[in-house]
Amino acid sequence: MVTKYTKKKLVAGVFTVLFFVSTITVHAFSLGKYEKVKSSNGTITLSVTKLADGKAHFYKYEDGGKEITFFVVKAADGSIRTAFDACDSCYKSKKGYEQQGDKMNCNNCNQKFAINRLGPNASGGCNPGYLPHQQSGGTVTVKASDLKDGAKYF
Repeated sequence: MVTKYTKKKLVAGVFTVLFFVSTITVHAFSLGKYEKVKSSNGTITLSVTKLADGKAHFYKYEDGGKEITFFVVKAADGSIRTAFDACDSCYKSKKGYEQQGDKMNCNNCNQKFAINRLGPNASGGCNPGYLPHQQSGGTVTVKASDLKDGAKYF
């Protein structure tokens, strides 16, 4: 025989399980966009091999408690492009960018920017903030000092 007390325990158990499942799901999705990186001798080193998929890879670098985020993507012409996950116009929204095919889309104002045009000549406004990098063989390096220079966006 099911008592009123047993029903309450069952309902409480179901709600507890649902709470834990939803908490785990939220954390799993929120951790997914950025891969944490650290500097070694003042540089962050990334593998070009990882970029062969043509997808933007998002990273976060911590400096003095501040998370500075950026992305690296291989353009259709084979060149590597790096940029902050923020811009001069929309950085206060802290929404960053997402890739849509061969373009990066601002998640705040919905403007789209061709990946093959990202770089030092595409700056200001809502363009992804330019982040210098060096490529040598199978690695891309970003200076920690360049990341720190972009801390104002975050």
